Amino acid sequence: MRSRVVAELVALFAPPGCAACRTPLEDAREAVCPDCRRSLPWLRGPRCERCGLPSPCAPCPAARAAFDTAWSPHAYAGPARDLVAALKFGGALALADLMAAQITAAAPTGLLRSDSSEAASAGPPGAVAVVPVPAHPKNVRVRGFDQAEVLAAAVSTRTGLPLDACLSRTGTARRQVGRSRTRRMSEPIAMEAREVAENVVLVDDVHTTGATLEAAARALKRAGATRVDAVTYARTLRH
Repeated sequence: MRSRVVAELVALFAPPGCAACRTPLEDAREAVCPDCRRSLPWLRGPRCERCGLPSPCAPCPAARAAFDTAWSPHAYAGPARDLVAALKFGGALALADLMAAQITAAAPTGLLRSDSSEAASAGPPGAVAVVPVPAHPKNVRVRGFDQAEVLAAAVSTRTGLPLDACLSRTGTARRQVGRSRTRRMSEPIAMEAREVAENVVLVDDVHTTGATLEAAARALKRAGATRVDAVTYARTLRH
């Protein structure tokens, strides 16, 4: 009760803005306004398990990918794009829990479960760990945090799967925004992984061309993983 009163007093003198559209929020405890929540571009209907795009996806861009499946709750558009930007570039770390809640609530049955769960006998092998896709150390120094690790930690908390930040990024930092799929895929990202669990869920904020997920999955499989399921908050529908 006390926290609610404090939040209302703060909102009275300095109304917080929606993380997506910046409209003042009536409830200071909320991060996103009702309009933006309703406008989130949920991906519904049949989707390709390999690339995460709506079916049919032919030719599938992930047909030969190192990751086994890819899934996202949202298209990378509208409020979902704005929330990713607020987390990644605006330092709105509290959004990670909201995003993780949407991921875990909408995830396909069995995707975010452990081998010890009751459902372990059905569907694909249960995950053993949640692994964040690492940002380049240079970007982490500039931002002060790694957005994928923050998001993966929130997913870990909600699912009970342990967080294993076993990947590291090497080589030169490369800005991916605006680069074509052909260029991204022809200039592979350098990643390394220490010993890792057999089945893992790889977590990142956005699945665009799949180049970053591909580099991470390859590193994980070199380190001993046999199955890598890629989960991101948003998916670019075509690039």
